[in-house]
Amino acid sequence: MSVAAKVLGLGCAGLAIAFTPTAVRAQSDQAGLKAFAVHINRTPRQPWPGYGVYLGAGLVLTAAHVAGNVAQTKPHVVIAGQDLPAQLVKQGSLESVDLTLLSVDATKLPVDLRMRRMPLCERAPYTGERVVVAVPEGTAPSRILPRQAIPADLRGRFDTAIADVATTGNSGSGVFDAADLCLLGIMSRKISIIRRPLKIGAPARTTDIAKYFVPAAAIKAFIPQNVSF
Repeated sequence: MSVAAKVLGLGCAGLAIAFTPTAVRAQSDQAGLKAFAVHINRTPRQPWPGYGVYLGAGLVLTAAHVAGNVAQTKPHVVIAGQDLPAQLVKQGSLESVDLTLLSVDATKLPVDLRMRRMPLCERAPYTGERVVVAVPEGTAPSRILPRQAIPADLRGRFDTAIADVATTGNSGSGVFDAADLCLLGIMSRKISIIRRPLKIGAPARTTDIAKYFVPAAAIKAFIPQNVSF
């Protein structure tokens, strides 16, 4: 058996779930996270949907491999019905920190969105914590996996991970604390187990077991000190 941490190529819309009456407000608040979810499109447009999170003050955070080399891809951000050209603030890389920070002209956004901000979570995620993954098409619930659920040879680098691989948004989408609605991280990679059967000639089987996200602590360290939102 071998393991792999693969870039999340194809995106998927989140699936909303039904809550009990006591959680109706929570459902409504979580649905509001869609306002912060954006599409990131390269030029020319990539064949898979790219996602990102609007932080406020015209700043948009995504995975570095979604935006690519910004000087070449000239990405656009689709937000609140507007298709806006993006400027580079800081670019990471898939091999180091899988984050890229972009900016758009905030004056082109609706007034209510211009006034909104998405805070970073102050604490680290914990095992079993309920989270929400948001994309423009919707939201999907999930939970934080224990470190032991990550294959041993990937631990230490990909410890922050969620379950529900098939139903949550892919690269660049935001992972939010389900209670406080702060940003826990940015989706980066899919973690898979490759099982190779003993029978000669039998095909190997790949099973997706988790999705890794770049945590808020790494995001905070990545954002330049002179940038505020």
